[in-house]
Amino acid sequence: MNPTPDMQAVVCHGPLDYRLERVAKPTAGPNELIIEITACGICASDCKCHSGAAMFWGGNGQSPWVKAPVIPGHEFFGYVVEAGPGATEHFGVTIGDRVIAEQIVPCGKCRYCTSGSYHMCEVHNIFGFQRIVADGGMADYMRLPPTSRVHKIPESLSVGDAAMIEPMACSVHTVNRAEIQFDDVVVIAGAGPLGLGMVQLARLKTPKKLVVIDLVPARLALAAAFGADVTINPTTDNAKQIIDGLTGGYGCDVYIETTGVPVGVTQGLELIRKLGRFVEFSVFGKDTTADWSIIGDRKELDVRGAHLGPYCYPVVIDLMERGLLTSRGIVTHDFTLGEWEKAFALANSLDSIKVLLKPDRS
Repeated sequence: MNPTPDMQAVVCHGPLDYRLERVAKPTAGPNELIIEITACGICASDCKCHSGAAMFWGGNGQSPWVKAPVIPGHEFFGYVVEAGPGATEHFGVTIGDRVIAEQIVPCGKCRYCTSGSYHMCEVHNIFGFQRIVADGGMADYMRLPPTSRVHKIPESLSVGDAAMIEPMACSVHTVNRAEIQFDDVVVIAGAGPLGLGMVQLARLKTPKKLVVIDLVPARLALAAAFGADVTINPTTDNAKQIIDGLTGGYGCDVYIETTGVPVGVTQGLELIRKLGRFVEFSVFGKDTTADWSIIGDRKELDVRGAHLGPYCYPVVIDLMERGLLTSRGIVTHDFTLGEWEKAFALANSLDSIKVLLKPDRS
């Protein structure tokens, strides 16, 4: 009997316990696909999961959300190399197609899935965090279960653009949640991969002023190149004074928080005007404390969350094909799976924006 074919993968066993291993190569069951991974991005949530953030690993008697051991990675894409019975008809793809699956693997049965809000699935399996349903893309190959939401990627898109479809879909959803109007002064806090996508997308909405706040001058320069009218570095600039100057002292109309640090929230509550729209898209490594009376009693804010990128993957692919959305300047580094430790360290620093992992093909 021939041994089971294996593959290389990064495997999460627990906080600060990730290992490069040889594991069994997945096989396709009915209505399942196997894709050969081209690249997989490292998300801020991957870094926070690696470091042991409570939202992933539980605390106060709660069981961990992450089901280790699991192959991490939800920002992946690749080529279909195997299709189980019925899979090509089920997904509308063929062997050799370049594809991406959305980061969530919806159950298809809960009240959210059956009402169309599949991104809020009650079961909520995300690729790269739950081993049984959804191993992730930091590997040579991965399996796409039957309820995966699969999209074809045109060959015209660069590797960088294809690898950024998942984060950009989150950016589209967040900007949509902001309901930007022509006369809005919009502030985006955080010029990381998602924030820089939001800058490009918010610019397409043509607000009155688009302001970006970040600590890294190179990221602010890229935000300006993508269409930001004003950039603010809070270590050298007075953000409140600048925003008040742009708004007659009222504050910004829309504040989008994508820093993932508590000060991004409290800063926004200070900068936003009464009756403004505050949109939160971040994965936080620690709790945030704020005076909630600002939200109700003082400003009557419209506070909105944004989660994942439902119905946004085709939008991103179309915008990229039309040259209206790009990864240029955002994807800064790539490493092989064997270099994952160096890649994670760089991704968890301010010396990179988006870091990709690629299987060793040599």
